[in-house]
Amino acid sequence: MYKSGFVTVIGRPNVGKSTLLNQVIGEKISIISDKPQTTRNKIQMVYTGDDFQIVFLDTPGIQMPKNILGDYMLKISRTTLEEVDIVTFMVDDSLETGKLDSYILGELRAISTPIVLLINKIDKLAKEDIAKLVDKYDSMGLFKGIIPVSALNNDNLDRYIQVLKNMLPEGPQYFPDDMITDQPERFIISEIIREKALINLEDEIPHGIYVEIDKIVEREDKDILDVFANLYCEKESHKGMVIGKQGKMLKMIGQQAREDIERLMDTKVNLQIWVKVEKNWRERANKVKYFGYK
Repeated sequence: MYKSGFVTVIGRPNVGKSTLLNQVIGEKISIISDKPQTTRNKIQMVYTGDDFQIVFLDTPGIQMPKNILGDYMLKISRTTLEEVDIVTFMVDDSLETGKLDSYILGELRAISTPIVLLINKIDKLAKEDIAKLVDKYDSMGLFKGIIPVSALNNDNLDRYIQVLKNMLPEGPQYFPDDMITDQPERFIISEIIREKALINLEDEIPHGIYVEIDKIVEREDKDILDVFANLYCEKESHKGMVIGKQGKMLKMIGQQAREDIERLMDTKVNLQIWVKVEKNWRERANKVKYFGYK
């Protein structure tokens, strides 16, 4: 009997959702940073075993929206809860349940989809604290399984996959064996560039950054890929910070992104990034749609 199904991974920002899925899939598909709103889109990732297939959905996470882009991100996360076969709720090593986790728990009590809880970052916890957290969440009566994991260190992820496999319904193989995401290379490349901007820039700027791949050209005479990208920010002052003194910040972002893109594409890459201003685009519904968030 072949089993398959869709699993969404939710939780507040920065609990490790994208790290978890990149580890499970074995490739870097979702970008990672320590800043909120890192993931903006619903990204499908595919894990295929001998007799089962899990299609994971990495979502922006449930958070309080501050603009039109935030509304879009919350809607994506909410709508997946009833559309999938299993929900994975991820929390971290915090011993107290914070306001946003409590809000998400309230959302989960209203759905009928089976839920698996992952307690992440157990490498930072003593054994007795892990046991306390398991007992606390178990007493809520919400979860079909509770698994302590360390996504960063790949601890207990095999157990997580086995629990999901046991819960999956009988179903078809949705994607070919060698397919690991539904996202085109162009999208992944744009996200790699955005990730490097998130990592290197000050807190205020990255939330307003959008990266558009203008074109990708394979040279006929050399094994080199030319990638031309536009990096949009929301203010003229931010443009100066993105470029940096004597172009140093943009050069750093470009160099780090190029290294990751070369690993992804398995070829040499010539990356050219132009910085442009699109004022307050996250507040403008037409621009949010134009940039693909719809």
